[in-house]
Amino acid sequence: MGRAEADPVADPVAPPVRVATYVDSEGRPTDDPEAAVSGEIAEYSAHGGLRRRTRFFLTERELPWLPVSEPAFLLWVLAALMVVWLAIGLVLHLV
Repeated sequence: MGRAEADPVADPVAPPVRVATYVDSEGRPTDDPEAAVSGEIAEYSAHGGLRRRTRFFLTERELPWLPVSEPAFLLWVLAALMVVWLAIGLVLHLV
């Protein structure tokens, strides 16, 4: 069964239209993406239909059991993994 002439056909070449809404830390709408702590990005097709919706939020949380800052902790983890990697390489080289 074919399409009727009045049926809209989506243009596969037409890029989606993006609409972004941002909310700052005090809950007010903002146009500045750098000041946003939450929001939504919606993509609409050429005919106005919703294609994709992405919601986001940014929060800073402290880990109560971590005695140092998170970046310092991650650097220590990286250093420990490099030492393990070097030890494995040394053992494999000597075998």
